Amino acid sequence: MRYHQLGNIPQKRHTIFKSPEDKFYYEQLFGTEGFHGISSLLYHIHRPTQIKSIGEPKDVTPKIAVEKNVAPRMFKGMNVTPEDDFMDSRKILLMNNDLKMGLAKPRKSMDYFYKNAECDELLYVHNGAGILKTFVGDLEFETGDYLIIPRGTIYQVELKSGDTVFFVLESHSPIYSPKRYRNEFGQLLEHSPFCERDIIAPTYREPIDEKGEFLIKVKKENQITDFIYATHPFDVVGWDGYFYPYKFNIKNFEPITGRIHQPPPVHQNFEGHNFVVCSFCARMYDYHPQAIPAPYNHSNIDSDEVLFYTEGDFMSRNHIDLMDFTLHPGGIVHGPHPGAMERSIGKKFTEEYAVMVDPFRPLKITEEALKVEDPSYKTSWLE
Repeated sequence: MRYHQLGNIPQKRHTIFKSPEDKFYYEQLFGTEGFHGISSLLYHIHRPTQIKSIGEPKDVTPKIAVEKNVAPRMFKGMNVTPEDDFMDSRKILLMNNDLKMGLAKPRKSMDYFYKNAECDELLYVHNGAGILKTFVGDLEFETGDYLIIPRGTIYQVELKSGDTVFFVLESHSPIYSPKRYRNEFGQLLEHSPFCERDIIAPTYREPIDEKGEFLIKVKKENQITDFIYATHPFDVVGWDGYFYPYKFNIKNFEPITGRIHQPPPVHQNFEGHNFVVCSFCARMYDYHPQAIPAPYNHSNIDSDEVLFYTEGDFMSRNHIDLMDFTLHPGGIVHGPHPGAMERSIGKKFTEEYAVMVDPFRPLKITEEALKVEDPSYKTSWLE
């Protein structure tokens, strides 16, 4: 992340700041990890604390079907059920104590506001377009965009198409770019597969000065609670800092290639505590004259591996559809499907796109996942 500023802010933090009508603006520190992590300062027209009422919490704890898994599995994302409501559409398929992930197929824009009070969110736009509206500005999104939304962000999603699909990841730790691609000042290094120009911050939106009743659904500890506030949450006249939502398009990731097959860490795009997120993108294949472009068989002894297939054909797999999830649990060897290694030899380029998540603690499988599982996957390497 880098410093960003939008709208009007005072010259000095924590000092008197008034409107042209001589009314006070109200400062809010927005950040995580106490007063140690990155943060921003927001300036509101009204106090952002004016709660009118709090409803009864709704439990949304995912129901676990398989606590301990050692089998390779595939889940058919195409068969996940769409829902009108944005939050109802989130179907968590896989989870552990560090993260949750799944699919969301909302059919309608949000007519309320939402805040995840304990998890950073990564929404990958598999299909569709719209606007992520937040209290620090707007982000227009389209297919291929990662939307990184820090915990505590109040937002709405406005859809511009009726077939929008999100890959959803909720992280109990902050989501950052890989440390090995940043110097001690936080700047992305020359050998990083992306740079600051690829990271798009929100655009300014005029503050909304309204009083009334405004519903903010707050999620914490697997409960969603309805808060009614007396003023519109998007009343921010200006802000500055390092803590804000942003977008990054997968096609701005510049793949690292080599003469022989490169391991998955070269595809890393994001990281959190106990997991990494990688972007597999269109790229040149390995160019040693004897290279085998297909990945070699390998065991992720210390991590599970999840791949979400989002565009193109996948050289290492047979019978894969877009929106499929594959899960290869840690400790179990996996590799190309029969014939894939042989087919890859001599190939020069791939147009595949996929999002990979490697959690470093085992994943549990939910009832929602079993509804869309292809049980034949575990034996699909038989010749």
